[in-house]
Amino acid sequence: MTPGAATRALLAIDRCGTDAALAERICRACMAGLDVDGAVLSLLTTTGSRTTLWASDATAELIEELQFTLNEGACMEAAATGRPVLVPDLHHGTETARWPVFAAAVAEQTMVSALFALPLQWGAVNLGVLDLYRIDPGGLDAAQYRDALGAADLAALMMLGQRTDPGTSGGADPAGGGWLTEASDHRAEVHQATGMVLAQLGVGSVEALARMRAHAFVEQRLLVDVARDVVARRRRFTEEMR
Repeated sequence: MTPGAATRALLAIDRCGTDAALAERICRACMAGLDVDGAVLSLLTTTGSRTTLWASDATAELIEELQFTLNEGACMEAAATGRPVLVPDLHHGTETARWPVFAAAVAEQTMVSALFALPLQWGAVNLGVLDLYRIDPGGLDAAQYRDALGAADLAALMMLGQRTDPGTSGGADPAGGGWLTEASDHRAEVHQATGMVLAQLGVGSVEALARMRAHAFVEQRLLVDVARDVVARRRRFTEEMR
């Protein structure tokens, strides 16, 4: 079967350079090949060390931050299940009933109508998610869907190569570079704050992260902003804050 436009574009890109540079080329190739308006590539999406490598615009970045803060949405589901999550109409599709808060936030803060979340998975390794959006509602047709799956598989292989191939600048090195280190560094505030909250409450890391997410939701803030307050000791979590 002949590769689709997005897959062909990915096969032609330069794989050298930083993780962020490769993520940008992957996103731009998928945007052009799949006729979408924006894209964002994130890694380790289901954990506290999730990071956004590249976002095409402010809208894509906001959608990603909303999902991470609210712990729901197409990207979070794709990361958790390892399966594509396709939402042709975020405002009228029945499938969005499982993310009511996220769907309402997107409708209130953006013009986005359609979302397509493609897990970057290779075997048992789940690297993250490639999120695509459209302003106008409408799904991927059969050819675009096949192309999207092929492109996501290829993108995952590229990111794995970026981590393990000594011939790339993001490859494994004695200092421990590559996307895994970058992911940990990028969300350092969330990691540190999670550790501080678990110490304050005597709970596990999952519970500590859930507590911070809950307060971010109540205060209508991003999770990373709450984490920064914790790290700066402007906020301390107590049992009375349940």
